[in-house]
Amino acid sequence: MTTADYIALAFFAWVWMGYSWLLRGRTFFGRTSLTHAMTERRREWIYNSLRRDLKMIDTQIMAGLQNGTAFFASTSIFAIGSCFALLGATEKVDAVFADLPFVFHGGHAVFEMKVGGLAALFGYAFFKFGWSYRLFNYCTILFGSIPMMRDSERDIIAAERAAERVIRMNVIAGSNFNEGLRAIFLSIGYLGWFINPYVFMMTTAIVIFVLARRQFFSEARLAIMDAGAPSNLHLSAIRRDMPSSDGRDLPEGL
Repeated sequence: MTTADYIALAFFAWVWMGYSWLLRGRTFFGRTSLTHAMTERRREWIYNSLRRDLKMIDTQIMAGLQNGTAFFASTSIFAIGSCFALLGATEKVDAVFADLPFVFHGGHAVFEMKVGGLAALFGYAFFKFGWSYRLFNYCTILFGSIPMMRDSERDIIAAERAAERVIRMNVIAGSNFNEGLRAIFLSIGYLGWFINPYVFMMTTAIVIFVLARRQFFSEARLAIMDAGAPSNLHLSAIRRDMPSSDGRDLPEGL
């Protein structure tokens, strides 16, 4: 490995840790991150569930979160297997890279080390996704301990404590999922190292720029942060004494 390789690897680790540290704060240039905004939406969701006895919708949301986490955990396992398969074909792949322009050929040992680092990235992502899946499972169990609406009205403090336990567990599970997903995204930037260390730093910077933009300057963030009512409401009350739009009278009781 050359000095540029060590610098690029240090830059990759520094940028990753710096971005993770940035997301732990609540604001950046006065802007709340998408992750923190979603934390508040999680809180609203759980507290809203206290107002209804039928919680099938909530259990479906929990199942969806678990299924998404399981999908990425399985994907990480497949990616790790692909890295080991790549190690078995080192000579063929290295020969292809050696003939490509702008590729710094460092030999078999350097190539295998880079593949090993890529496998370590996917291994880290798998552990994060696996732990997140387990925490979402715990969150489902804790959600089952939330009292029914009548019991919540009798003891509001106990109901809020149960809701807070679910919220904290859900936020921790979501945080681990985000960290695993971040490793998957950064593995795209890591692929630039197979070309040369300068491309490695450039692709890493591009990935971090895209992730930061999504967190602080994206339309998704604006959609979550916007709490105002729309200017043109399309919902209106339906009068029982008026016929429906298709000319038929509404049945009694609707």
